[in-house]
Amino acid sequence: MGGVSSTPRGGPPEESAEYLIGVFVGSESCPMEADYWKKLLELPLSLHWPSHRVKQACELLMQNNYRTKHLAKILVHLGCCLHECVTGSGLLSSAITKALNALYISSVFLKYLIEYSKSDNFEELYVSIDEDMSNYFSKDQDIQHFLMYNVLNFVGNVDMSPNTFVLHYELLNFMLITISTQLRSEPSPGPSDFHPFTDAAMDQDSSLVGSVACKLLLNYITRPCYSVSSNTIFSKNSQPGVLQKVGSVAANFVLLPFNLFAGSNDEVSRSPLADISLHILLVLVHYRKCVIADYVKDKSGYSILDSVPKEDTCFSENPFCKALENARDIDFDRADIEGNANNGPVVKVSFAALFDTLGMYLSQEASVLLLYSLVQGNSNFLEYVLVRTDLDTLLVPLLETLYNASKRSSNHIYMVLIILLILSQDSSFNASIHKLMLPGVPWYQERRLHQTSLGSLMVIVLIRTVKYNLSKLRDVYLHTNCLATLANMAPHVHHLSAYASQRLVSLFDMLSRKYNKLAEMKNGKMHEASGESAEGDDIADDASAELHIYTDFLRIVLEIVNAILTYALPRNPEVVYAIMHRQEVFQPFKNHPRFNELVENIFTVLDFFNIRMDSQKKDGEWSVEKVLQLIITNCRSWRGEGIKMFTTLRFTYEQESHPEEFFIPYVWKLVMSSSGLSFDLGNINLFAVEMPVEVSTMDSYGEEVDKLGNDQKNAFEIEVETPV
Repeated sequence: MGGVSSTPRGGPPEESAEYLIGVFVGSESCPMEADYWKKLLELPLSLHWPSHRVKQACELLMQNNYRTKHLAKILVHLGCCLHECVTGSGLLSSAITKALNALYISSVFLKYLIEYSKSDNFEELYVSIDEDMSNYFSKDQDIQHFLMYNVLNFVGNVDMSPNTFVLHYELLNFMLITISTQLRSEPSPGPSDFHPFTDAAMDQDSSLVGSVACKLLLNYITRPCYSVSSNTIFSKNSQPGVLQKVGSVAANFVLLPFNLFAGSNDEVSRSPLADISLHILLVLVHYRKCVIADYVKDKSGYSILDSVPKEDTCFSENPFCKALENARDIDFDRADIEGNANNGPVVKVSFAALFDTLGMYLSQEASVLLLYSLVQGNSNFLEYVLVRTDLDTLLVPLLETLYNASKRSSNHIYMVLIILLILSQDSSFNASIHKLMLPGVPWYQERRLHQTSLGSLMVIVLIRTVKYNLSKLRDVYLHTNCLATLANMAPHVHHLSAYASQRLVSLFDMLSRKYNKLAEMKNGKMHEASGESAEGDDIADDASAELHIYTDFLRIVLEIVNAILTYALPRNPEVVYAIMHRQEVFQPFKNHPRFNELVENIFTVLDFFNIRMDSQKKDGEWSVEKVLQLIITNCRSWRGEGIKMFTTLRFTYEQESHPEEFFIPYVWKLVMSSSGLSFDLGNINLFAVEMPVEVSTMDSYGEEVDKLGNDQKNAFEIEVETPV
């Protein structure tokens, strides 16, 4: 076997795994009908190769594959084995064993060829049909479509059982490898991008796409896991697997299920099959294939694919995205009842089970992205969420994520904030969250929150997030999202807690101090201190730009306070108390041309209650209880005299025109960080990889490489609707 094996006297026996793998990566081509393939797929293989030998074998296959096309041939055999598994009676263990062996071999070598391919169209795969394979295909088929049909057909239509569990899991790992060609592309999908297996998956019949999307969702919901002892795939004398015996570093994604079966109960309950099902669903849902809308040609008449601007390109419809958008509640399918079922893939799942599962696993970033994808794209699921009476199931873990923002990625925080913004666009949501009382919030450490409404907790955490961002992140997008959600909630606030009310006024105070500091810098105090230097001018310019941003922030907070006082004052005596207690913070803005009308309303309320306090002749100081009782009493007589009515701000979320530039890299970062799929970071083009010298890990062949770097910056829009 040349460089792959150290051949003993006479070479390895022709029936041995060593010999069979040597033939697979060697230079001699084996015909499709040769007995060799039967031996390779039926022999229990248990190689104990170190990582460098696996790499040598992969390199040999890459050198010889153009002549032998052995990778294409084993992929065809894999498709045939899966077809046999689906159509065979009782899913014969022999067919499953052959499919698993084909999976293990093809996974190791396909991954290497994708990872180290030097051509943009992955020429090293050589998956084109030659005369030797023509009997396996119809005229309009190719290898990738044949393979992906059989993979998806098994995943979507074969029930999970102890006999099929390992094959299901390994097929999902294999799918992840086939679609990892995206890691080699640029962040912005272009018409010249080549993803043969992913595109083949997108071209499948809508009914198959629907069944696969449904199965992936069900895997995530039901989280199946079986003990290997109940698995009857392998005979007593056989060893599970093929190159997985090389070691966990070389094939950790192949070894994973067997390792987990021997692990703790916690590891098993984590359900790696549910995790990888979610990862694949997210990758498929957010995949975009770029097509040319209007061909751009040079003077000679040839199209220039690489020079086509964004506005001249579009994307073909993604059936998996359509399937998720069309998902219906199996317990109440209104579309069927009304006879208006949507065109495209059909997915029916229990929204109740999906809702509860999301609530349990929202600490995982991938689950947050799934929830975002559902509430942003599926109006039926969003409507279902909004009518639930136990919104704390979703909101409490989301708010806990915001509370622990310093331990989360910026993209994770963005997704949570966008979900909250989408939900806050509904008035019934804003009303119902204030009616749901929480007995306690154990993860909130700064103060004991006892019998606090969900709405009050949401206000507290959003304000805390703004304050954290002011001191640490200084991210304008994060500020805008938090304040937009609070503005949507404001007219519907009901019995806001004392602590939440204090935090709201404290937020205004913090922003006003920042605003005043920036105003001083703009007015020349920083410039005077720096002389006439260019550096001083730059500081003044930066201060002016930042002042404009904080002017908008300060006005939004005043709008929030005004909306509460205008539409919900009788129901919020604690807000009135907090404003009265800190009324001096509003005084400097009473004559400010940008804020004076809003501040006038606040002082109209203050005057109303101050006059009534002054009319009460009290001996000694006012206690908190007495002041609050007076406010509660006089709230009943409040009629809003003198209040100027302003149109209510209403913020809506809308994606950028090219969201794929964010979501495709983002999904793959999640996959790379938690799926166990390793990839040479130097060959990843999809996102920037930061490689700090002091932090390193091992790649899939035992070579030292650096870990994944910082998250790519998000790109979303928040739009302000015409005031209502």
